[in-house]
Amino acid sequence: MEIIVRPYEQRFVWNLDWNLLRTFTVVVEQEGITRAAEFMSVSQPTVSSALKRLESTLGQTLLDRRPGHFALTPAGAALYAQGREVFGTVSRIPNLLAASEREVSGHVTIATTSHIVSPHYDVVLAEFAEQYPEVTFTVTVTDSAEVVSRVRQGTATLGLCLLRGDDAAGLDTEVLYRERFGLFCGPTHPLFGEAEVPLERLAGQPAVSFQTEAENGPLFHVRQLRERANLSPEPRAVSANLLEVRRMITAGLGIGALPVHVARADVAAGHLWPVVAEPELRDTDICLVTSPKRSLDRAEATFLAALRNMIAATPLSERSYH
Repeated sequence: MEIIVRPYEQRFVWNLDWNLLRTFTVVVEQEGITRAAEFMSVSQPTVSSALKRLESTLGQTLLDRRPGHFALTPAGAALYAQGREVFGTVSRIPNLLAASEREVSGHVTIATTSHIVSPHYDVVLAEFAEQYPEVTFTVTVTDSAEVVSRVRQGTATLGLCLLRGDDAAGLDTEVLYRERFGLFCGPTHPLFGEAEVPLERLAGQPAVSFQTEAENGPLFHVRQLRERANLSPEPRAVSANLLEVRRMITAGLGIGALPVHVARADVAAGHLWPVVAEPELRDTDICLVTSPKRSLDRAEATFLAALRNMIAATPLSERSYH
């Protein structure tokens, strides 16, 4: 397909100082000019001047800055989204250039939620690391929405996360594994150790929640489970991190949801207790998310191929942890 560049667009591409875009992106991510200047080891007036030049070039106001207030304008938000994508592309150039025909080398960037626990995935990672010792990794743990955002913007090779609805429209998705969430309490809870607790016994109990249990979030069905149990509608504690949710349940802050296969060892050790019978629970898919637009170096392509080969060769029933 032929790409037609109009005269104005051509002038803009040639006239734009790409360093200004870099400065603007850092200002947004550091949430202020002073912190951005410190991050880039330049003076504050230098950063302010760069922003003014960028706004002049674009003919748009990018930041709403007032005392005690820092926010992006609609134009600034649009530019920042594109800036992140540009930086994701630029950051991969050294790996693309360094890849050789003789060996697999490069860098794999993974964005993942905090509760990725899969023996099958672990085996792929271990075997790949042994086979290709020149490949390096960066793993960022964040919430599912940010995982999808990083993959979409090209700052992550792949994402491992929960999905709901059309969250990943335009991206490639595959089910990595399936897990089942249950409700658990800690050792100090009155229901600890009781077998087959009826749901009515849970009514009004304080709750611990994942942030993604919000309406239309990827763990909304876990919220529905809490609602069926009539737990307190407003959680006492909320976190996006599995370890923190587990910590708060164990500490007695309330009843909360955890993947059954993740909690199994804690149940056996007496740190957690399941308070809902298995038939009440529902399955959740953890997905591998990638962007078809991303140019991959040999390390990224080889690692993704290893993951996809495992998925294709292993029935979902074997990758389902109940």
